[in-house]
Amino acid sequence: MGEMLSQAELDALLGNVMEDVGDEPTSDVIDAEVLSPEDQDVLGEVGNINMGTAATTLFTLLSHKVLITTPRVNVRTWAELSASYDRPAVGIRVGYKVGLRGSNILILKDRDVKIIADLMMGGTGDVAPDAEVELNDLDMSAIGEAMNQMVGSASTSLSSMIKQKVDIDTPHPFILDFSTGGMALEASGFAPEELIVSVAFRMEIGDLIDSEIMQIYPMDFAKELVRILKVNMMGEEDDIMATAQPTPAPAVSTPPPAAAATAPVPQPAPAYTAAPAPLPQNVQAAQFVPFDPQDVYRQKENMDIIMDVPLEISVELGRTHKRISEILEFSPGTVLELDKLAGEPIDIIVNGKFVAKGDVVVIDENFGIRITEIISADKRV
Repeated sequence: MGEMLSQAELDALLGNVMEDVGDEPTSDVIDAEVLSPEDQDVLGEVGNINMGTAATTLFTLLSHKVLITTPRVNVRTWAELSASYDRPAVGIRVGYKVGLRGSNILILKDRDVKIIADLMMGGTGDVAPDAEVELNDLDMSAIGEAMNQMVGSASTSLSSMIKQKVDIDTPHPFILDFSTGGMALEASGFAPEELIVSVAFRMEIGDLIDSEIMQIYPMDFAKELVRILKVNMMGEEDDIMATAQPTPAPAVSTPPPAAAATAPVPQPAPAYTAAPAPLPQNVQAAQFVPFDPQDVYRQKENMDIIMDVPLEISVELGRTHKRISEILEFSPGTVLELDKLAGEPIDIIVNGKFVAKGDVVVIDENFGIRITEIISADKRV
């Protein structure tokens, strides 16, 4: 057995260990010092409400069930965030121009972006989990439009929370290749050791996506958003107290003490015994707000969220049926007879549905279609 250590030596050894541990505070300690747990809860609740609205919008765009779970809020550096990604991702910068000043970044994995873009363009969203993903300009445009619709609807929810209009700039998508280090930093606009607030959501889209979407706030913007929300929440409570205060005053001050003693129904009696007398007054006091036809018109504005969704339009000159043996005999110069006569209106199809008829025209050496008839909804197939 080795030589025993004295108590003084043990105390000195333990003291050195504790000093070493204290030099590097844990993430929880950093979170509490920079952003209190209460502030983190506020940001989490804001994210929860906004993403709930955004999920509904995404469902409308993709026609697939969308589930976005409760968020997790963390304070970290950009370098720590970068280390958590093992493959390229797509960042979408969202700037606020009305109501709030600042911007945040949404981060989606490249495979998720490819699936969402494919679904928006009428595809099946079939992308292998380990496949090499190459995003083209069309994919980036599609995810930019999807985020524009999602964040736009989320801004509407945020407007009601802070009681003022909130408007955003057009979201800007860009590639975040974390393996390049400096390029990813330059694209994000953050310094490596800069503290940021990350709000992570679990996102499920049908059976195609079970992944994570991250919302990144600069620290100053996160603190300002929390401050505005707290001020408006306190103001709402003050308004409730102010409106509630005058309500019981008339009932308490109306009858004099003598009248209360001789009256058949005393003032201090329980509310149910006095119900017959004051009931008509209470009913008259509850006035309904007149119906405003403008409310119906405002609801139609919700259609704006899908007005920019791209649809595939095709023109069908005609159809024919051939056997496989006949198709194998095709060669240059083969003429196919279609089921339409020359000069007959051709069919215009939108996303696989027959919606109109038209005539073929030539515009600047290009073919075009002049719509001559819109098919009624009950006849569309």
